[in-house]
Amino acid sequence: MEYRQIGTSDIQLSAIAYGAFAIGGTMWGGNDKKDSIAAVHASLDNGVTTLDTAPFYGFGLSEDMIGEALAGRDRSAVQLLTKFGLVWDGDGRGEYFFDAEKDGQTVPVYRLASADSLVRELENSLRRLRTDYIDLLQLHWPDGTTPIEETMTALDRLLRDGKIRAAGVSNYNVDQLSEARQTLAIASDQVSYSMLNRSIEDELVPYALENKVGIIAYSPMERGLLTGSYFRNARLKADDHRNGYFAQFDLAFVKNLLDALQPIADRKGATLAQLVLRWTSLQPGITSVLAGARNAEQAASNARAAEITLSPEELTYIGALLDSETASVRY
Repeated sequence: MEYRQIGTSDIQLSAIAYGAFAIGGTMWGGNDKKDSIAAVHASLDNGVTTLDTAPFYGFGLSEDMIGEALAGRDRSAVQLLTKFGLVWDGDGRGEYFFDAEKDGQTVPVYRLASADSLVRELENSLRRLRTDYIDLLQLHWPDGTTPIEETMTALDRLLRDGKIRAAGVSNYNVDQLSEARQTLAIASDQVSYSMLNRSIEDELVPYALENKVGIIAYSPMERGLLTGSYFRNARLKADDHRNGYFAQFDLAFVKNLLDALQPIADRKGATLAQLVLRWTSLQPGITSVLAGARNAEQAASNARAAEITLSPEELTYIGALLDSETASVRY
């Protein structure tokens, strides 16, 4: 496993990180607790020392399971990343985001990054994660109702108090990131990035490289589309939320892309998923890539992605595939 410094902090993240969204069950049809904890253990045992979660994932369930999984483990050997700013149990303040289902009831979720809400969320996260500090605390989504300076000042106090080791944001654009950095040294921006979604390459990546802000990539597999399983299985269940999500992509392009990538994966003795994760982790500006796993086998497989070597010629070829209209460039 490779380990990389995040921003200007003294924290090293594993190049492949464990993304704990799915084990919270939110939007993914539930989870098996035993398998989820086994996935965390397998990640750690295979060098994936960075665990990323959030209060919203399963309304606290994901953090609870991470905390339980870490019982008896060396806390100093793990980088715990969590978030704040998506509130479902507040007083109605903030920016309405969407409705979610909790215990059979529909609850509104708000973006709220006020100082008092931040502190309350952090204390709850510390309790669920069974720790007295967070390595990297990230604002989950921008909140248009709270001044950025207020949020960053509150984070700075938590840094000084030793409650967090570094502060980051998520889903921030360059303008928001620039404003935040006027108050606080931001270690990272966690954003969506994949072979099919490369918009951050235009502005965010150059800015991050110039200003030493790390980028943590989420959704590198586009909810499983880039594993190839969608094309092998032909269809999803009617109520699978990915039906609507996949509709945004040119599926003929994706099929051609995966067909072109398969021989490279075969030469490496790797799966398509491992190849895609490795390509993502090797892109400029990317510090760590989040990969979800709901069992030990998936977690170990994700970790092995870091062992793949891609030559300059292979990287150039993959880039040409992605830049083409049909993903049918000859190697």
